[in-house]
This record gives sequence, C-alpha cells and structure tokens, in this order.
Amino acid sequence: MSVESTSLLRLEKTSLREQALTALRRAITTGQLRPGTHLVETELSEALQISRGTLREAMRQLQQEGLISAGLRGRLSVRHLDAKEIRDIFTVRAALESLAARELANRADRSDAVEALRQAVAEMDRWAAANLEDRIEADLKFHRTMCQLSGNETLLHSWSSLEGSIRMSIMFAGVDRAIKNMDSKRHLVIVDAIESGEADQAAAAVADHMSGAASVLVSGAA
Repeated sequence: MSVESTSLLRLEKTSLREQALTALRRAITTGQLRPGTHLVETELSEALQISRGTLREAMRQLQQEGLISAGLRGRLSVRHLDAKEIRDIFTVRAALESLAARELANRADRSDAVEALRQAVAEMDRWAAANLEDRIEADLKFHRTMCQLSGNETLLHSWSSLEGSIRMSIMFAGVDRAIKNMDSKRHLVIVDAIESGEADQAAAAVADHMSGAASVLVSGAA
C-alpha cells in the first residue's frame, strides 16, 4: 500500500472518530442520552455505523471530558452530576474566567477585546428566542471568547476541558433555571468591569456571576 493511501485511510478513521465523538457529545449534553444511561458498545457502534474500535476511541475522549464515567467492571455510563459537583465546576470556572477578566482589564489596549465581548452579548440577545441548545452555545461563546482574548493558552485549554461538564450542568437545571442564567445584562456587568480597567472589579464581577449561576442551577436539587 502506498504512503498516500495509508494517510488517506488514517484521515478517514480520524474523521469517523470525530463524527462519532460529536454525535455522542451532542446526545449527552442535550439530554438525548440521560444521566445514568449505560452505554452498550454493540448498540452504539451499530447505531453510529462505526467499528467498536473507533467507538472506544471516542468514548475515551468523552471520559476525559467528564461526560461519561466507568462503574463496576468498567461499564460505561453517562455521568450524573450532583449539586456539589456543579458547584465545584463553577468554582473552577470562576477562577479561570476571573483570571481572564483580570488580564483583559489590565490591558491598555483593551478596547478591541471589550468590543468583541459586547458583540458576543449582542449575539446572545439575537438567540434569545431560539431553542435551549442554541442559547447555551451563545452563552458559552461569550465565556470562551473572554478566555481566548486573554491570550493565555493554558487558561483556554483548562476552560475547554470543562466545557462538556459545563453543558451537562446547564442541562441538569432544566430550561427555566438555565435561561435565567443567560440574561445578557448579567454578562454586560462583566464587560463593563473589564472596560473600566479595574482588574479587581473585573475579577469580582466574574466571581459573582459564577456564584449566582451555580446557585440558580442547583436550587431545589436534592
């Protein structure tokens, strides 16, 4: 077999893995696959029309993202988040995003970053009448953008590793509580604090945002 054809096969396999990963991640974070659902390789590989080997590669990635977990005898199931885990996730988010906000507020040339964040908030408003999944994406785009604009690749990587769990925590809350956290005015408070150039104020605005969001998500939880 030529080098060229070998490379093409490897790319095709990677594409299948990525497609399976995207499909499974979406099914989990939208609630199609409910928390606690056991993931049976034979059923999933048949449904996705991929080999069990390719499926296992995708499942390993989902474990790393915290979307699925191994139980007795290594049996995989969709992870169930409890109230403490959600608070823990948002505590880590607060630390990461407070650092991003502080970095941006300290910049003399922060005007471009502020404008990008205001555009992200405007996009949230444009999706306000959309379905929950699209609204979640618009909300996460704001927070991801803030981390990207910080220029700290380690920070962004750490935040991205939480993204799957963040989506799950939002779905855990149900539509009404999830939407309450997506109010654009709550996000503009962060942008205004960054624009002020007061780093402590910007970091505090993010910490308050995350503390309030976590409380809303777990309210009424056992």
